[in-house]
Amino acid sequence: MNFNRALTSILTLAAAAGLAFAQAPKKAPASPPMETSATIGGKNIAIKYSAPSVKGRKIFGGADALQPDNTVWRAGANNATALHTDGDVTIGNLTVPAGDYTLYVFLDPKGWQLAVSKQTGQWGINRDGSTSLDDSKAIGRTPMKMSKPASLVETYKMTLAGEGRKGTLTLEWENVSASVAIAAK
Repeated sequence: MNFNRALTSILTLAAAAGLAFAQAPKKAPASPPMETSATIGGKNIAIKYSAPSVKGRKIFGGADALQPDNTVWRAGANNATALHTDGDVTIGNLTVPAGDYTLYVFLDPKGWQLAVSKQTGQWGINRDGSTSLDDSKAIGRTPMKMSKPASLVETYKMTLAGEGRKGTLTLEWENVSASVAIAAK
């Protein structure tokens, strides 16, 4: 009888603990998943990325930055940034056929370059800190127009905006804004 009572008590406690744990509020991810999309020339274009925040860190510019000069950045956090286009488009000087791609940014202090890769589904950074970009699967790189936002951009954001057959992709974080033209083919 004592065994049954002990077993019942243990199962009751386990069930109560399970319910308490299941009802605990979930902590928001440090770099939440985000999406931006636009219809350009009747073609839907969507980008999925994760949005980190500055949190008092130096993000760009110099060897001591989170994203040092002359390195490749996954254009967000966590998984590599994913691009989907329903139709053929040009991004800067690149011809990008309909399909799925990954975006990276080459952080050249003289001017950033957006890289479009046919490689998809990978984590953005390898365990050794190197990028997961496979140059053999690259469509290419295109220069980005650099500027400074009016004030500090705490949380990274990507914006796709379009009107008619033309649009713009803009990346903003910390004290940097970089954009590139997108057009429907």
